[in-house]
Amino acid sequence: MGKRENLCPRPACGHSVVTRLLAACPAVIPIGWREPCLSLHVCVWVSLRVEIGNNNRALLPWLFVQKQKFNKICCPLEGVKASPLQTEYRNKCEFLIGVGVNQEDKTVGCRLGKYKGGTCAVVEPFDTIHIPSGTKHVVRAFQEYIRSTPYSVYSPETYEGHWRQLTVRTSRSGEIMAIVYFHPQKLSKEELAELKASLGQHFTVESGRLSGVTSLYFVEEGQRKSPNREDLPLEHVAGEKYIHEDLLGFKFRISPHAFFQVNTPAAEVLYTTIRDWAQLDKESIVLDVCCGTGTIGLSLAREAKKVIGIELCQEAVEDARVNAKINALDNIEFHCGKAEDLVPSLMSSLSLQRLTAIVDPPRAGLHSKVILALRRAENLKKLLYVSCNPRAAMSNFVDLCRAPSNRVKGSPFRPVRAVAVDLFPQTLHCEMVILFERIEHPNGPLAASTTATATATTTTAATASSSPEHTTPLPPAPIVVGAQEENCPDTLEAPPSDQHRSPSPLPPAAAVS
Repeated sequence: MGKRENLCPRPACGHSVVTRLLAACPAVIPIGWREPCLSLHVCVWVSLRVEIGNNNRALLPWLFVQKQKFNKICCPLEGVKASPLQTEYRNKCEFLIGVGVNQEDKTVGCRLGKYKGGTCAVVEPFDTIHIPSGTKHVVRAFQEYIRSTPYSVYSPETYEGHWRQLTVRTSRSGEIMAIVYFHPQKLSKEELAELKASLGQHFTVESGRLSGVTSLYFVEEGQRKSPNREDLPLEHVAGEKYIHEDLLGFKFRISPHAFFQVNTPAAEVLYTTIRDWAQLDKESIVLDVCCGTGTIGLSLAREAKKVIGIELCQEAVEDARVNAKINALDNIEFHCGKAEDLVPSLMSSLSLQRLTAIVDPPRAGLHSKVILALRRAENLKKLLYVSCNPRAAMSNFVDLCRAPSNRVKGSPFRPVRAVAVDLFPQTLHCEMVILFERIEHPNGPLAASTTATATATTTTAATASSSPEHTTPLPPAPIVVGAQEENCPDTLEAPPSDQHRSPSPLPPAAAVS
């Protein structure tokens, strides 16, 4: 594998300080192109194999076979599925407003590095290759507008100033939503009303109308009580209240704060993979945890008996319900709330159903209560986990596979296949899909106590004799020491946040914050 700096050179000065995004690549990815991304994920699976062995000794013989079969990892890692669109793919971008590299005031774009690293400089995004041209037109029009106003840029150092952020969302149908974040400081209601009217005028009547904005929102962002921008009240200023997107033959309504995958064509690849791996039929009940606007659940609804979606964001749930009606689907329902509050009771009520779970959680993974509830539901045989950062979700993976105990009830799962989907071309980040299947034992669930490797070997050998999956006797269980394998980095840098759901496609020095 080549050095990472060869993929992302960092020129020295001026506008060239911006980290260059990777050069455009073909639709079929060459074997070495996504090697850094895939190699980092391989190291995660090596660590996962070790952690599973440390926490479920009954699986050591199986892990030994997997290690030999799949080059040290616990399941086949089936490469990287390419994004159909390699450039200008990002349908949501968040731009900071600050002082430019050459001290230009009120610059809209990307911060050069991190604030905690000592830089607040912002560079315009017009030379990036992953941001659509339509989004760049909106940035240019907005920058032109704020430079004509008497209000200064908000400073995170002095807490003074007003203009904070611009978010732009686009769809393939040409709809564009712009969300402006502004610190009101001590401005009167009359002054704020005049500003919003002027902003609306700029994008609907004056020169800004050429940018094509179809939906305009204004957010007064003072000192937040919540760390999430999603909790701030939105004020609709002009145009439509929503934008719409078509995906896999379904139509979706998208609200300002609702989660939607940032690369729509690649999301279609991701959801098709999930559908193929889930192998649903008309008796299947699908539990869609962290469902956002319902994209995954809706794309599976016609294959299943019923789909149940769970989502924290109220806006997203409202969108999901509307999306079900738009697509004439009556076998899907959505619940709003924390997954850890809703999943345990739902699993109890579905104890007699044949369940398949799809989970697409924030980067840090699911709450432990959710994992414990999924483990207890013995009628849940298959779980597909979608992760933008497998290392951060490692504890979830281990809890799904660890041996039963007083805390963890139910037979364990084990990973059987995984694949990366290139949702973020020109970067080192991928989305990962992992298929976990419940371990079936002829004599009931695994015993809670598996203290000896010999006992574990006997148990697994008995399972092998009655399972078509194992055609040869298993070798003795290996002694697993440590979680670090040769050529695996000690840490995997977490990708930048996107609404706490998916990574930003920018390298750190050009992150769209």
